[in-house]
Amino acid sequence: MPEFRTTEHRHDVIISGAGPNGLMLACELALGGIHPIVLDALPGPSDEPKANGLVGQVVRLLDMRGLYPGFAAELARRGFPGEPEIPQPSPHYIFAGMPLDLAGVPDNPLYGLPVPQPLLVRLLADRAVELGVDLRWGHRLDEVADHGESVTVTVSHAGGTYRPTARFLVAADGGRSPVRKQLGIAFPGLTTGDRITRMGHAEVPAELRTADGGIEIPGAGRFHFGHNRIERGGMFVFAELIPGTPMVGVTEYDADPVAEDTPMTFDELRAGIRRVLGTDLPMRPPAGPGPHALRRTVDQNTRLAERYRHGRVFLLGDAAHVHSATGGPGLNLGLQDAINLGWKLAKHLRGTAPDALLDTYESERRPVAERVILQSLAQTALLAPGPEVTALRGLFEEIMGIPGVSGHIAHLLAGSDARYDVGDEHPLSGFLVPDLVLETCDGRRRVADLLHTARPLLLDLGAGISLGTAYRDHIDIVSATTTDTDAAALLIRPDGYIAWATSEPSDTGLHAALARWVRPARPVAARMG
Repeated sequence: MPEFRTTEHRHDVIISGAGPNGLMLACELALGGIHPIVLDALPGPSDEPKANGLVGQVVRLLDMRGLYPGFAAELARRGFPGEPEIPQPSPHYIFAGMPLDLAGVPDNPLYGLPVPQPLLVRLLADRAVELGVDLRWGHRLDEVADHGESVTVTVSHAGGTYRPTARFLVAADGGRSPVRKQLGIAFPGLTTGDRITRMGHAEVPAELRTADGGIEIPGAGRFHFGHNRIERGGMFVFAELIPGTPMVGVTEYDADPVAEDTPMTFDELRAGIRRVLGTDLPMRPPAGPGPHALRRTVDQNTRLAERYRHGRVFLLGDAAHVHSATGGPGLNLGLQDAINLGWKLAKHLRGTAPDALLDTYESERRPVAERVILQSLAQTALLAPGPEVTALRGLFEEIMGIPGVSGHIAHLLAGSDARYDVGDEHPLSGFLVPDLVLETCDGRRRVADLLHTARPLLLDLGAGISLGTAYRDHIDIVSATTTDTDAAALLIRPDGYIAWATSEPSDTGLHAALARWVRPARPVAARMG
């Protein structure tokens, strides 16, 4: 193990937490020319299968970084069903356990990638190291001291203690974030203390499986893939995301209390299923090396940090927000936080960003978290027991059949209904760029191919815009044609969001957008060609 001095020279960024969000941020910073230190108390990547996949716009963002093909190939190598070569939206999903038909939704935003969290962490860790990130497993951040112009942290590891200093610290250290607590950032919200959820991987007899991915249990009935609400009380979950190893689980309302530190057992899971379904589910612990899930969650927390920044410290992912896992919104939200913060922090540290750019991390991402909390609480309410909720669900299913409603819910779940205030009024501005297919001088390309380097992109689709050569160090400029949009030019931020657009051969507003989001080292006049 390398030795670390009691005090190290000042770094640019220290990230506390090597989960998916912290590692994604590290990769984004590295693409921007900033190489952070990433600290994690664990000795290596965790095998605990917390999240079971990615759902929403984050799948397209991974595609924009060139990560999607490798992730899909690794899933195929491990026996997962084949993923398409490029992300494709799902024709169906669920909302509060109710089917959501998306086959006819225009511009369906609900993409999915069934990558288990342990595999995601390993893939992102490999990517971070490849990009030159200093990843330190077994290094626990104990104390934080914000000096105004820098942050010093106390870190302990097997070889002792050291105190590195950085210009910024990012807390990606989970819902119980020690950094957030030390800084005294309020974490208001609610804790629902009337339920216990038990989940685990299990082997079940093949003859019980149904063609639609569900299960039929003798004495209990047929249950579809995902969440199945039991009106008299409780919920049964069945979902095969890892080939050959389904995830089964139950949520019990008004359950007998259990100490959180009591080890979870497979027999405890089996007994919980029996209480909820009124019969036994034939099952046994999965064979093979795993990792296999077996966990208990007592209560449900829904909380949102009062602010995302405290001086030189930013909160990221679960450190900033926690909510129900129903529908799988966690990684979609947290990884997009990381991609949003990464390019802005890198530009700030390189001195090529307006002073107010870092403030847009909270102003853009916190409202998105509020929307996730809204929909996750709504799903929780619709899954509760009782005949009145049954009636509400019946009405809700009718409403979801009205044209346009399923699309609205899909955009809510994907996070694509939130529009950033980018200072431009074009209908496309503030939204994630569509998956455009372009004809360029280098042949046919997708817009995602042009964003692998995490640089701003000016896409000239016929407007004839010409910029001075000094911009070449700060922005990629590509001329192309496409039939996928009526826009004549798009200014696309590194995170894929459109900062400016025009439908005419005009650069009106472009100068202001460049000053707000790009800002070259010295002003350079732009002109129409």
